[in-house]
Amino acid sequence: MTTLPRLASSAILERDGRFLLVLRRNPPSADMYAFPGGRAEEGETPDETALREFAEETGIVARNAELFATYDLPTRADDGTLVSHFFLSVFTVEADDDAVAIAADDAADIGWYTPAEIRELPVPPSVLDCIERLRKSE
Repeated sequence: MTTLPRLASSAILERDGRFLLVLRRNPPSADMYAFPGGRAEEGETPDETALREFAEETGIVARNAELFATYDLPTRADDGTLVSHFFLSVFTVEADDDAVAIAADDAADIGWYTPAEIRELPVPPSVLDCIERLRKSE
């Protein structure tokens, strides 16, 4: 029996060439830096999930979520067994310039990073892909 992937969303906020990342406390990306986001709740649209999770993890109320990328993210054990499977929708968002980010919910830490700094951090491949795509579109 095939199970459908769980839906998740994340949000990209950029300020002055820096991107807001959270250090994940929980799997599937525990101890990695990623865009704020998480699992969808029943009845939520992907953009609603992105905005809710962003607020929960950063304390910032974002707006104008625009779909930027999607990723099919199965995780398998060494023997090939499916461990988890997420379909991730990544959105770009806007927020007030004076809004201060505070690590909350399952975020262990939070910070603003340049693309060069992000390349040196432990991040999921989807984050690197988004950063590279954003740089090319400028």
